[in-house]
Amino acid sequence: MRYLPLTDNDRAEMISAIGVDSVDDLFVDVPPAAQFDGTFNLSTHMAEYQVEAKIGAMARRNVTTADGPSFLGAGAYRHHVPAAVDHLVQRGEFLTSYTPYQPEISQGTLQALFEFQTMVALITGMDVANASMYDGATSCAEAVLMAQRVTRRHKAIVSGGVHPHYREATETQSRYLDIEIDARAPDLAGTEDLSADIHEDTACVVVQNPGVFGHVRDFSPLAEACHAAGALLVVVVTEAVSLGAILPPGKMGADIVVAEGQSLGNAQGFGGPYVGLFAAREKYVRHMPGRLVGETVDEDGRRGWVLTLSTREQHIRR
Repeated sequence: MRYLPLTDNDRAEMISAIGVDSVDDLFVDVPPAAQFDGTFNLSTHMAEYQVEAKIGAMARRNVTTADGPSFLGAGAYRHHVPAAVDHLVQRGEFLTSYTPYQPEISQGTLQALFEFQTMVALITGMDVANASMYDGATSCAEAVLMAQRVTRRHKAIVSGGVHPHYREATETQSRYLDIEIDARAPDLAGTEDLSADIHEDTACVVVQNPGVFGHVRDFSPLAEACHAAGALLVVVVTEAVSLGAILPPGKMGADIVVAEGQSLGNAQGFGGPYVGLFAAREKYVRHMPGRLVGETVDEDGRRGWVLTLSTREQHIRR
């Protein structure tokens, strides 16, 4: 966002509008001991390009993720973001809080969301994906709640290979619900076996691949153990780009796949929040959280898209 300085008239108008005599009146609640009574050693007026050069020189004193491998955050990754991404996301068609309840005037947005869902389902190896969640951690929490709805069971086993932020978000969201979170100790070696711990009240087992400590595992045997006991397998992915290099969770037998979509075209953005991906088996589609865009045909036989599988007045034409 561009910074446009205020004129004296602007300041006078703003002060008058809020009902004070001066800018100092805005800080009367600050204790005198915390106030600075002096002058700042700041430069005089500078042109925009001079400010950019000065701030740029200060920024270059920092070590950034462009300077070498970074392991901070364990979930925010530096990838090339094409210039077209910034241009497209700032267009009014996308940069809006409007929800496309009226499909007849929102076909472009709905088609983009439908294609997004299709790509998420493709890379995760699942049948259906929704139109995104808040971020990867809240997607994980929602997956546990969905597993409870599907199985009507009340316990979730969370692997020690799951990102601690995801585990904590899941514990927070489940704290006042009838769900017990069995969070395991950190799995540093990547050899954890949870199959024997699944019982008749286990709604789901939550694992991560690659794990937070970097281990890539085949969870097919665990999926079989879950299904034999009537539980669901939830697979977390914090680096979505990895889905193009390793076996997708859906091919391992996962029932729900959640992921952080930051690395698919988003900058690191000071750690988030980013965008959560959520995919599942088709038989569980009515238990999925969030919005779902579906393909349809209008009365003239033309292909179109609508928000679907949710009973909301705005979605229904009278």
